[in-house]
Amino acid sequence: MSRRTLFGSALTAAGAASAGIVAGRVSAPERSPDLSVEPFHGPHQAGIETVVQSHALFLACDVARPDRGVLRELLAACTETAVALTAGERVPDTADTDPGFSNHTDFASGLDPARLTVTFGLGPSLFDDRFGLADRRPEHLRQLPEFPGDALNPAWCGGDVLVQICADDAQVVSHAFRSLRARLPGLGRMRWTQHGFLSRPKDGGTPRNMFGHKDGTANPRPGTPEFARTVRVDGSAEPAWFHGGSYLVFRKIRMKTADWDMLPLAEQDRIVGRRRGDGAPLGGTGEFDPVDLDARSADGELIIPADSHIRLVHDIPMFRRGYNYDYGTLVANAGGEPEPVAPHSHPAGTDPNHTHGGHGSLDAGLLFVAYMNNPPAQFIRAQRALAASDRMNAVIQHTGSALFAVPPGVAPGAPIAAGLGLD
Repeated sequence: MSRRTLFGSALTAAGAASAGIVAGRVSAPERSPDLSVEPFHGPHQAGIETVVQSHALFLACDVARPDRGVLRELLAACTETAVALTAGERVPDTADTDPGFSNHTDFASGLDPARLTVTFGLGPSLFDDRFGLADRRPEHLRQLPEFPGDALNPAWCGGDVLVQICADDAQVVSHAFRSLRARLPGLGRMRWTQHGFLSRPKDGGTPRNMFGHKDGTANPRPGTPEFARTVRVDGSAEPAWFHGGSYLVFRKIRMKTADWDMLPLAEQDRIVGRRRGDGAPLGGTGEFDPVDLDARSADGELIIPADSHIRLVHDIPMFRRGYNYDYGTLVANAGGEPEPVAPHSHPAGTDPNHTHGGHGSLDAGLLFVAYMNNPPAQFIRAQRALAASDRMNAVIQHTGSALFAVPPGVAPGAPIAAGLGLD
């Protein structure tokens, strides 16, 4: 049985079961919606406007062979697996599973889906001459340029296909990755993975990054016209199959937390342009106060410094949906360079001869993920300004980079990016 036949059969069986047509039984009483389930199907992919979950895994892979049929099978196999996973159902066996063997692990048995979402993106390399898709390439889907100061590890860049897996349970995320990985042999090769976490305050406020600052204050609110204008691709110059989709920029940003933690709080705030405690812009009183770039102190100095982070990216809209990461000690293949911790003073009584051995090798930071509809006018414009003069550059390193086109949502019975016309 082909994967396509299996996909259709699984959906038909699921529909029959939901209607109560199973062995002559009457339908069970209607149940309340399962709040642990995020719908997979819809006009837009889940995992973008979805309230951010606590755990994430990003998987980039390359198509195994330059064959459009292999690409078609890869997208169909990943879609049918994602449909089952997000619904909390048993993933289908692969068509070539040997009798007596199974790709099921029971790793997530007994767990609810924990708002699992699986979101797919297509990389620029997918639209080269391997698959005959050059005429369907999204307008802005090109490899991101390398910016001044980047310390990119090629092993953490690019990819034909991106899978973003998010849930409120780390084990559910791991199980989803494992289930999707099981569909790759013969269809795709894993290129890189990244794991992230994020906790929301009890009041539902803005999460914080590894520098302790709130991250995402300026985001457009999902469900608003501003969000659509910022994120959604319209019917302008983009190919028809991509209408309603979005672009995803991924950057792995190592944050030198050992250096940062030794900076005075006032200097941290000047670097960001906001107060760490409440997220208010310097000179303001609340997190969501307008940013006053003209405000000056009594001695005539700009209250928000000319090289502060928020000044350089002010009024460049995008929707940030990133995650923190903490991998411990920097390993040889992690990208970036270990460095001695910055010179610093110590309180009286501290041994002046002690060392900070190993602290400069910590690999923690931000998996920067941003959704937008025009990367050159949004991310690339912002990053060029930041690379040129952001005061924060002294305490960060960009070590991974990728851009993907995120297709619109999936209709029941169809694979992701069905409009590409891979048949």
